[in-house]
Amino acid sequence: MKYLILKFLSLFYGIAVSLRNELFNLRLLSSKEFDLPVISVGNITAGGTGKTPHTEYIAALLKAKFKVAILSRGYKRKTRGFYLVETTSTVRQVGDEPLQIKLKFKELIVAVDANRVRGIRRLIAMREKPDVILLDDAFQHQYVTPGINILLTDYNRLITKDSLLPYGRLRESASNKSRATIIIVTKCPAEIKPIDERIIIKELNVRPYQSLYFSRITYGDLIPVFKNEVAAPIGELTDGLAVLLVTGIANPTPFKKYITHGSHDLQEMIFNDHHQYTGKDIDRIKTKFDSIPNTNKIIVTTEKDMVRFRDLNSIPEEIRQSLYYIPVKISFMNNAGKEFNRKILDYVKENKGNFNFYSGSNWS
Repeated sequence: MKYLILKFLSLFYGIAVSLRNELFNLRLLSSKEFDLPVISVGNITAGGTGKTPHTEYIAALLKAKFKVAILSRGYKRKTRGFYLVETTSTVRQVGDEPLQIKLKFKELIVAVDANRVRGIRRLIAMREKPDVILLDDAFQHQYVTPGINILLTDYNRLITKDSLLPYGRLRESASNKSRATIIIVTKCPAEIKPIDERIIIKELNVRPYQSLYFSRITYGDLIPVFKNEVAAPIGELTDGLAVLLVTGIANPTPFKKYITHGSHDLQEMIFNDHHQYTGKDIDRIKTKFDSIPNTNKIIVTTEKDMVRFRDLNSIPEEIRQSLYYIPVKISFMNNAGKEFNRKILDYVKENKGNFNFYSGSNWS
């Protein structure tokens, strides 16, 4: 009965989203196109496809040659309007993902604004104008027309195999993948058979104007959350090291699977995505950590959780000295990274000059 109710609710949700999309198709709702390179990275799934590491990949690619700005909505922040992210910002001010990006790329402009059109205008009005703007989690934000629209879909749960909310995890119909210029199948296994690639290409029904890539997550070394309080940092997971895994992300399964390869003594505490940790949570974590009999033990969390932990002042010294995170990156399969890089770089290079003509015009 529960599933029937969820399917029934999904039907009405789908109708509402379809009506909204049709308003854009009929131009009753307008989409703004800017005369500087704008690249959108997003999905139509409720979390867990790897938006942030893919945004970071593109930022790292572009920052050597161009002045890059990243604009996010700042999910779950307590501030409103346009807000520039600083390394001293808090999660409550800007959200966890924008702060994570700023801590990793201190030289980049990072800003948050739920109104992306207003956010782009504010960025362009800055004294040091960006050459290119990356929109984080903006596939559904159709008020801006990006030059490159990147759609991510999880290898383990393709959008064409999913259902609309609340029965499934889709925020709109999979057919709207037609808006994408690039589709990336994320979180792939280390090796994919050619026949599996062909099945996915057929399943996604990739259009002639679209490019399809496959990417996978790669994990870095353990990094202390509080670097100045760890006497002897641990570089990597080893057998015999007990791990308490603490996560507040949409899909912790791949992360947990990676941890188990390095440590067979694993316990976990799973919180909701974007969970704001409290003093009570820290008490629970400490109790769980103290109960682990192995004296050779640490707490491991994700990079996104790291920025939330660093905001807390009430973490006991024992926990601060034992808390590590593992950064993630993405790599493209089948040596396709060079082609993807060239496509992004060529687009920015070819369109960057347009802004010189546009910068003096009317923004309305």
